[in-house]
Formats: sequence, C-alpha cells, structure tokens
Amino acid sequence: MSRVRPPGYGRYTACTGRGRLLLVMLYDCRSPADRDRGVAAAIEAVRGGELVVLPTDTVYGVGADAFTPHAVKALLDAKGGRPVPPPVLIGSRRTLDGLVFRLPRAARDLVEAFWPGALTIVVEHSPSLRWDLGETSGTVAVRMPLHPVALEVLRETGPMAVASANTAGLPAATTAEAARGQLAYSVRTYLEAGPAVDPVPSTIVDLTGAVPQLVRAGAIGLDRLRDVVPDIVESRAA
Repeated sequence: MSRVRPPGYGRYTACTGRGRLLLVMLYDCRSPADRDRGVAAAIEAVRGGELVVLPTDTVYGVGADAFTPHAVKALLDAKGGRPVPPPVLIGSRRTLDGLVFRLPRAARDLVEAFWPGALTIVVEHSPSLRWDLGETSGTVAVRMPLHPVALEVLRETGPMAVASANTAGLPAATTAEAARGQLAYSVRTYLEAGPAVDPVPSTIVDLTGAVPQLVRAGAIGLDRLRDVVPDIVESRAA
C-alpha cells in the first residue's frame, strides 16, 4: 500500500478483494481550492454509487445515493452492527414535497421553524419512490442540515441516505480524519471541514401519527418544539 500526502488533503490507494485499485481521498474543505475539488469528487462518488463522508451541523455523516440499493447496502455494511434504516438528507426544502405521501401541518410548521438545522422529521414517504432503505414501514426520517459543504453536495446529488460516520459501538466522528480512522477504505471521498461545532445529535420528531411525538431528544429542546407545535408529546423511546 502506498500513501502520499500532498498539501491540503490526504491520499492513499489500496488493493481491494476484487483485485482493483481503490483510490480514497480526503479533502480539506477549509481551503477554497480543495473545497471545490472535494465537493466535485464527492458528487462524482455519490453518482457512481460510492460512499462519502461529509460534515453536517451536528456530527460527520457517511452517505450514499438514497436511490441506489447497493450503495445503501454498502453504507449499512460499513457501519456494521444491526442494520438500521438510515435517515435521508436533502439539500432544499422543495425536495421534501417530492418525497412524502402527505405532509402534515405540524411537519410544515416545524420545517419552517427549524430547517435547515438539527431537526429530523419522520413522515410517510411516497409509495412511488424507488428506493430501499430497509424495513421502514413506509416512513422516512428526513433532515436538511445547516452546513454549507453538505448543502452544496446535496443540491447536486439529490437525496442521500446518511448515517453518523462511525462503526457500530464507537463514538460518532467529529472530523473527517476521525471518520477515516473507523471507516477506512469503505468510503471513496472524505470531506474535512474541521471539528464539528455542535456534535449533539439532531432531534427526531415522528409525525406519522395523530399526535407529533418526540422520538429522540437532541439539539432542539422540547420547549422550543412546543413553541411551534404545542401538542407534541414525548415518546417512551425518547
């Protein structure tokens, strides 16, 4: 295995089990030139069914094209542990309307108040969507992150299945370098943007029932949610 580190980003190659060379790149997006190259490389990787690690406004995420089944499977395999359907990140509010079967008024109000940001909403997805995220019972967890690098990628790739950039049992990565230490060659492109500013996970609200439920407490507290949706309740799983 050879390893070369040009200024601004890391680079190394490895021989896969299929006998082909896999090029893995880490780009430092704090450098404007490397950011442009890194974003372009990430978009190309996602469109090619490869995995990428990218910063969000919470922790770093490992993502794949949500509509490419083998890429989603590769994401779950890279994470290890029990397969859990990954959330979907989107790059614009308009994208949400194309994904959902019905968007409740409470969901619209929460999105208006907290997107882009650290709020994940669980809604019924459109039955016409051709994706396979796992056993979701017709629902999807969706978020629009508040991070310029993530949004730049997502606006070009479309919806991405994204999970925290770590392997099962280890802490979520707060830098791309830390993610590379865990995920290694399973990811094609790593986008480094420095340590996560606020590594508290996103708040998750389930809006598929008659009453909105707080499924996971996170960066947005219950009091702030109730300012927008007064009837929200805490789930037993929260």
